[in-house]
Amino acid sequence: MLQPPHSSLQVAAVPAQRVPVRHRDQDTPWHTEAVCRRDEAGLFFAPSKEPTAARLSREEAAKRVCARCPVMVECREHALLQPEPYGVWGGLTAAERRVVLARRRRRDLELKKAASTTGRIAAAG
Repeated sequence: MLQPPHSSLQVAAVPAQRVPVRHRDQDTPWHTEAVCRRDEAGLFFAPSKEPTAARLSREEAAKRVCARCPVMVECREHALLQPEPYGVWGGLTAAERRVVLARRRRRDLELKKAASTTGRIAAAG
């Protein structure tokens, strides 16, 4: 399994900003360009028994880091494909990723159902 890009360095309080899209060398792993490599891992993962207000604040701070990351989409897809059960990855919390995965499963099921129905209609026609 891929190791989290988050490292245990100092938290950088940088406002969210749009990062220009860059084309990355396909041989370079996405996580080498992750902005969170320069931030504290604790920002992305909850300590045990964290109060709700503190958790929400920490998650919003982590999402601001993600918002300025050039590999946010790759990070998010990694977390969805693994699936990563904890932390903020690609700007999504674990709960938000569960919602995305559930929606993808429903969509895939509907697409399979539609394809099967279309195939039966074509065969009967």
